[in-house]
Amino acid sequence: MSELKYVNAGDLCVAYEESGHPDGVPVLLLHGFPYDIRTYDEVVSILGSSCRVITPYLRGFGLTRFIETDTLRTGEQAALAHDLLALIDALSIPKAILAGYDWGGRAACIVAALWPDRVIGLISGGGYNIQNIAAAKQPQTPEKELLYWYQFYFHTKRGQEGLAKYPKEFCKLLWKLWSPTWEFDDSTYQETADSFMNPDFVAVVIHSYRHRFGLVEGDSRFEETEKALANQPQINVPTIVLDGDSDGVIPLESDEYDAPYFIGEYQRRIIKGAGHNLPQEKPQEFASAILSFIE
Repeated sequence: MSELKYVNAGDLCVAYEESGHPDGVPVLLLHGFPYDIRTYDEVVSILGSSCRVITPYLRGFGLTRFIETDTLRTGEQAALAHDLLALIDALSIPKAILAGYDWGGRAACIVAALWPDRVIGLISGGGYNIQNIAAAKQPQTPEKELLYWYQFYFHTKRGQEGLAKYPKEFCKLLWKLWSPTWEFDDSTYQETADSFMNPDFVAVVIHSYRHRFGLVEGDSRFEETEKALANQPQINVPTIVLDGDSDGVIPLESDEYDAPYFIGEYQRRIIKGAGHNLPQEKPQEFASAILSFIE
């Protein structure tokens, strides 16, 4: 059984669930937007006691809270990475397996790229998740631009107010669009949707989707990290990339366009019938990738 715990780590009092063997190989499971730690329930069950499993709520989600009221509610990628690094330090974990997708995959990729000595192995849903902010300012094909409608919506005052007024309705629509083959029920969604009631959810989400297009400034404390990420650093730790073939926000590429970013041991697994929320839609495949590092 998972146990809910809290720890002060960097800017946050992080709420996280822990299960497995306390002396086992540490595994951190990192959720994305708009999801939460419930996305990993079946993965945790499959992993059992073979490792020490830690599943944190990201900033702006669930029971995680900012410690100081005047901290900028940034959702920039460098902040997510520093949150993860601070959590690993706070839990006195020298090295861990990092597994995530979407926002969580981004944090995992960044820590693997910039602090590889803290990473045993990386499981990244969606491939190389480090944002290229300079490139994001350039237009893409109309088909790809259409997929980003929600990001452009968040760039406006109307979008910010819309998310604040209809957080659960809005995120449920994204679930449906991003995972078209996944038939989740209302109770499954509601278990996660409560996490969107975090008092900082809207602020963090809006800042994230504006910062990644260079529309707002980030936290000055993370400026050096953002500069390093602008160079699109390669990742030199053992990596398994998982791609769903029915992802409604990141269409499956026929070739491994991001393979050159992974210069260590690397493999790509295409998960058939899976959309964006890989661990919740296909927990066995996600857990198998983790277990391959433990074994």
